[in-house]
Amino acid sequence: MPRRVTRAWQRMLSGRRLDLLDPTPLDIEIEDIAHGLAFVARWNGQTRGDFAYSVAEHSLLVEQIHQRLAPGGDPRWQLAALLHDAPEYVIGDMISPVKSALGAEYGELDGRLAAAVHRRFGLPAALPVPVKKRIKLADRISARLEAVQIAGFQPAEAARLFPLSDESMLQGLCITLRPPAETRAAYLARFTALIQTIDAAA
Repeated sequence: MPRRVTRAWQRMLSGRRLDLLDPTPLDIEIEDIAHGLAFVARWNGQTRGDFAYSVAEHSLLVEQIHQRLAPGGDPRWQLAALLHDAPEYVIGDMISPVKSALGAEYGELDGRLAAAVHRRFGLPAALPVPVKKRIKLADRISARLEAVQIAGFQPAEAARLFPLSDESMLQGLCITLRPPAETRAAYLARFTALIQTIDAAA
């Protein structure tokens, strides 16, 4: 008997069919990313408030923090910060313990999707190491803030799980909770602004 082929693609609202195992830049649209991330909840939805804290909202905060860490930097890396969790528009947001339990296969799937997203929007498939580290720091700062402000962690526990070398990086930052449609629009607007800045600098 012929081996049964398992479907590995997802149909997007744009009409694209994205192969999760072999993604291509041609099947990636920013509208699909913005829509998907606006409806994916961070912290498995275990957050305070009347609206879920979405991955799109988190991405906007990470991009804001990254801008603080590298003021006046290359707008391409700002775009990379905004897109740092883009693969989650199709694979969802898994908390760190689950990612660790799944092991290398999850990381490889995420990596393939991230590379395709980067190529689609003019970024290198693999980001420079310093840029990757800076985005990771911005992500940790965001997670620390989220843990205390909306996810029910005590400050001491959050400090242990999400350590920062400079606590002043948290100053002036706040969590935004709003309907998914508003977050989606804000994400698309920031993406458009960054693309325009990149094009103007080219």
